[in-house]
Amino acid sequence: MYNEFYGFSEQPFDITPDPKFLFLTESHREALASMNYGIKERKGFISISGEVGTGKTTLIHQLLDSLERGVKVVFISQTKVTFEQLLREIILELKLRLVGEQNKLSLTRKFNQYLIKRLALDNNLAIIIDEAQHLSIEALEELRMLSNLETATAKLLQIILVGQPELEDKLNSRELRQLKQRIVIRRRILPLREEDSRRYIEHRLKIVGSSTSQVFTPDALSMICHYSKGIPRTINILCDNAFLIGHGHGKKKVNPLIIQEVIRHMEALPRKEWVEENTGYPKRNRSWASILRRLLPRISYAALPLFLLILLILLGIGNVGGIQENVELETSVQQAVPDRP
Repeated sequence: MYNEFYGFSEQPFDITPDPKFLFLTESHREALASMNYGIKERKGFISISGEVGTGKTTLIHQLLDSLERGVKVVFISQTKVTFEQLLREIILELKLRLVGEQNKLSLTRKFNQYLIKRLALDNNLAIIIDEAQHLSIEALEELRMLSNLETATAKLLQIILVGQPELEDKLNSRELRQLKQRIVIRRRILPLREEDSRRYIEHRLKIVGSSTSQVFTPDALSMICHYSKGIPRTINILCDNAFLIGHGHGKKKVNPLIIQEVIRHMEALPRKEWVEENTGYPKRNRSWASILRRLLPRISYAALPLFLLILLILLGIGNVGGIQENVELETSVQQAVPDRP
């Protein structure tokens, strides 16, 4: 909608996990390299965690594009299931034939037979489970049991658990201490630092033929980096909506007022409840000095003496009132305290 107006070849801040727009910070590189290494070297369990919107799913898609031949991958994203339902989904993804009623025991046997056949062909199987924090303690423990099939030198199955920080809490629980011992690689994807946030925005704009200096004022860019707290998905939503509103106002450059409007819409805040912690910009100062600074430029030079005269009269009245109050107070005190003999 706004691509032509801003000169973009395509939308730069779509929230879909397109590897073309992948921006790798140090923690992203470590996570990606660790997953590649863990699968290639048959390390068994790998855990990758990170806050919502830090790019975990995008990293998975990049991994899928980079794996070498001979690696079969099953990608699972629906995790609010029992272990039996999870195992059935894995088998269906592998296109294994299921005949008649299948219980957990028969499903496990069929899966193990498949793993042994792949080992004979020197092939590797990796199961990547996104949103793994939703798996129950029981399902995670049975996944550990499922991975027991191994040779003296290698694991037959590589399982990558990808999830939010709640996944780490589960893996640190007493019930999963045996699984925790089997996780050879654990990595965490961190939010972007402010400088990384700026580079991230510049990176995505460059891909579509633009730059931050073309479409953002410096203050608007600072507000985006501050409010997003380094979460790439939040940056994408902010920038996408900013261009939409900027296009509607006919603004070739997004300014702080547009970013404020975007955030108010995101948080459903009335205009008067704009708070400084959301943008890093202080609330408006309603002191006399700030009011005068706002009014004086609007007063013509001809009217300035009259304005100053009125102001002096008002200040004089205030001072007289204050003196009168002091006199009345001293009189009342003298009347209340009798003279000493």
